[in-house]
Amino acid sequence: MLDFGQGLARMTRRLSEYHPVGRMVSLALTVFVFSGLLAQPAHAVLQIDITQGNVDPLPIAITDFLTSGQEGTVGADISGVVTNDLERSGLFKPLAKAGFIQQITDINTQPRFGDWRIINSQALVTGQAKLEADGRLRVEFRLWDVLGETQLTGLQFFTTPDNWRRVAHLISDAIYQRLTGEEGYFDTRIVYVAESGPKNMRVKRLAIMDQDGFNPRMLTNGRDLVLTPRFSPNSQEITYLSYRNNRPRVYVLDIETGQQEVVGEFPGMTFAPRFSPDGQKIAMSLQRGGNSDIYAMDLRSRKVTRLTDTAAIDTAPSFSPDGKQITFESDRGGTQQIYVMNADGSNQHRISFGQGRYATPVWSPRGDLIAFTKLISGQFVIGVMRPDGTGDRVLTEGYHNEGPTWSPNGRVIMFFRESRGAQGGPTLFSVDLTGYNERQVPTVGFASDPAWSPRIQ
Repeated sequence: MLDFGQGLARMTRRLSEYHPVGRMVSLALTVFVFSGLLAQPAHAVLQIDITQGNVDPLPIAITDFLTSGQEGTVGADISGVVTNDLERSGLFKPLAKAGFIQQITDINTQPRFGDWRIINSQALVTGQAKLEADGRLRVEFRLWDVLGETQLTGLQFFTTPDNWRRVAHLISDAIYQRLTGEEGYFDTRIVYVAESGPKNMRVKRLAIMDQDGFNPRMLTNGRDLVLTPRFSPNSQEITYLSYRNNRPRVYVLDIETGQQEVVGEFPGMTFAPRFSPDGQKIAMSLQRGGNSDIYAMDLRSRKVTRLTDTAAIDTAPSFSPDGKQITFESDRGGTQQIYVMNADGSNQHRISFGQGRYATPVWSPRGDLIAFTKLISGQFVIGVMRPDGTGDRVLTEGYHNEGPTWSPNGRVIMFFRESRGAQGGPTLFSVDLTGYNERQVPTVGFASDPAWSPRIQ
């Protein structure tokens, strides 16, 4: 068995040696520049302002991608995934294809913009998918500003045919970024705890899926209890906490190969550790001598530093995206509240002062907000506040909401909600920062403890 320092040093070696192998190993991306197709814009460049509290979805027409026949339904399938991605974001309103006037037959020909204005479309997506002689799938698309009568972007992808779904997510990301100015989050994955069986004998297995719920697969066999999976910041590896014979162990798992290693045994640990943004440190809560405090470990020097030292329960640390601060929860003031401190443990101060008990703070990748769970009047709410504690607001509430995790662009939060009754169980949901766009995330069976991946490299 690895001891505390040896196990984490071994994790460091694995992280430094890891070369990500995605599901699309031969993906090539080039940008089209077709100056001959671009008309002079008659209006301001089309863009969505997502900083507003209640955004009216942008009407957008997404045509089935053209195929020659041998590609089967992949063109329509790609169009369907892009449509679903953009609609679920809450920022776009894909129009029904039955209302389209012009039937696109050549994506290299400028559309008849008047036909698209008649159906109130402000943006238009066209594309095609074709099998090359070498067996690769070539997918390309164009995004058009209907009112400005200009092409906004166009990209081309080469990949293996079975990677068409990831190409669709990449297209969604490109459209989202061009029209919002923010990076997309569709080409990402969710690792979570898949739950099955009755409540008193629940089997919990680690699972992973695309952010829209597709391509699910199990990562563990369910023989041991698993909790709180976390993604590493610089790879497609995860850490998670597992109990074997009531002894908590932290594992590191390579998602692509399935190889896993025991990092070490950590008595008193209830959450898996979180990495610093640069991957050089981890923060964790450990119970020693009946007291739970926050610790940090420098993975290069193996030095362990105790950051909090109170008689209270200090737990659930999360780094700021610049690595300079840590937010955590503590009951040192008498009830569960959110605190912030410098990464060296100095300047510990409380930031939550609203009604109720605050828990599980998670810093946004943008650095501007901290998500939290709060128990108030018998309801569990998911909310956000600024790092100084101002701007405290609720995004969603329910019987039992827990486990917020951020999309990599810091615009959407995923969490799980427990349902009532003997047959009930946890289900994944997402909600954007406006609080108006809450969606259930489809899973096979019950699901809890989601963790959103960085963008796939």
